[in-house]
Amino acid sequence: MSTETAVKIDAKLVKELREKSGAPMGDCLKALQEAKGDMENAFVVLRKRGMASAAKKASRSTNEGAVGTYIHAGGKIGVLIELNCESDFVARTEDFQELLRDIAMHIAATDPRFVGREEVAQADLDREKEVFLAQPAMKGKPEAVISKILEGKMSKFYEEVCLLDQPFIKEASQTISQLIASKVAKLGENISVRRFARFKVGASDWTVAQTKIAAEEPQA
Repeated sequence: MSTETAVKIDAKLVKELREKSGAPMGDCLKALQEAKGDMENAFVVLRKRGMASAAKKASRSTNEGAVGTYIHAGGKIGVLIELNCESDFVARTEDFQELLRDIAMHIAATDPRFVGREEVAQADLDREKEVFLAQPAMKGKPEAVISKILEGKMSKFYEEVCLLDQPFIKEASQTISQLIASKVAKLGENISVRRFARFKVGASDWTVAQTKIAAEEPQA
């Protein structure tokens, strides 16, 4: 008998992990057995499997989906988002609709400027690097140290401006990308954010972001 199958898991733990992750009960049980009953480690196991599943499906086209909205703060902030999947059937499921609402709410709260890293203009990246390198703390440091610090600074920059890199406001231990991956694993279809817009009453500007694919498509 393997170590994994030898571990006896309380059904309450399986149910708790199911509610936390949204993964099927069987997958939750296996993850808990692998993690020897540790809830946090089991959640990490499920997230890793979700990311692997999402990576396998990432090349599949997403031509279906739904448009969702979120209105916050007494009508002062509004978000419009298009979330895509592979079939109309999945688009109408409660899991997909919940994901749509959660991401729209997240955008309202955090105001990301881009969908993913691919959409950040090179000029923006160059400007951020220039600012970091000009800081007094960077002067006189070895090139290898500067490179390591710069890598961390840019990672933080992406987290601030890219939706997919941001920690999910309802579960900071996972990013929006990981949240989507967990739904991909559960629903069995590729899911992607296509575009979103965020408006705030009285603001001098607003955010409109879209993936490169959406931006390159010919307008009807």
